[in-house]
Amino acid sequence: MSAADLPVEIEHVLVTQEQIAQRISELAAEIDADYAGRNVLLVGVLKGAIMVMADLSRAMSSDPAVDWMAVSSYGVGTKSSGVVRILKDLDIDISGRHVLVVEDIVDSGLTLSWLLRNLNSRGAASVEVCTMLRKPEAARVEVRVKYVGFDIPAEFVVGYGLDYAERFRSLPYVGVLRTTP
Repeated sequence: MSAADLPVEIEHVLVTQEQIAQRISELAAEIDADYAGRNVLLVGVLKGAIMVMADLSRAMSSDPAVDWMAVSSYGVGTKSSGVVRILKDLDIDISGRHVLVVEDIVDSGLTLSWLLRNLNSRGAASVEVCTMLRKPEAARVEVRVKYVGFDIPAEFVVGYGLDYAERFRSLPYVGVLRTTP
């Protein structure tokens, strides 16, 4: 994809559609191997993880159960608000279940840290994390992420489920948003 084909608000492509597809296949194989003989429950974090969750669950050979949570720590801007709210809770009881949280991105770690404490308090047999993107430089709390698609710089990115003011989620790649779109 050439720069001329990008929306004007996108500075450049950081992770291509092809790179994402390849890494999803690799992650699915790792997860299938690690959870062999166990019934894993994928918990997608809405809205951003919808693309990752769909592609990952289809790439897995184990036919995992799926559920969704919606938590919010972002407003309309590009920075975390630091306040976590549950907007949609799980429909499935996770007591005794092996839970794999599927995220689009881990940056500060604040929201994910809160979410992991919340899920562990519900009696899950195990709780692990799979994220498509991680920003190590942006971490404000240490959170163990077992499966990482790509480590990226601390830039504001959109596409492949990630948005800015509810725009750009459907882009098939991850791009850096211009600071002055």
